[in-house]
Amino acid sequence: GFKLNLTFLSRETLVSIRKKATKTTFKNRQPVEDLDDKLFLKLYVAAAIKGWSGFKFKYLVELAPTEIGEADYEKELPFSEENALALMESSATFDSFVTDTVSDLSSFTRNSTSK
Repeated sequence: GFKLNLTFLSRETLVSIRKKATKTTFKNRQPVEDLDDKLFLKLYVAAAIKGWSGFKFKYLVELAPTEIGEADYEKELPFSEENALALMESSATFDSFVTDTVSDLSSFTRNSTSK
């Protein structure tokens, strides 16, 4: 019952996100580009993940180290960019799935087979 709403990210979009997250500084009069990883991930998540439904706490516990105490494992975690960002930061599995999916155009075409 977990559904993830993702958007295809073209190479152009990814380059734009990377450019926004890169600062140019000068060292020894030479320009040096520094990528702000946190800003990049924040912009990436905002562009790629548009929502989810049916994401229960029991799935969260399987994807990321989480302490939810006595919470109801059947309760759904509401979608927010903050929740999506936290999940991307703490779950290599979720990050890999999103990254592989948003860059694969066939995942977004009508004739593609479901994964």
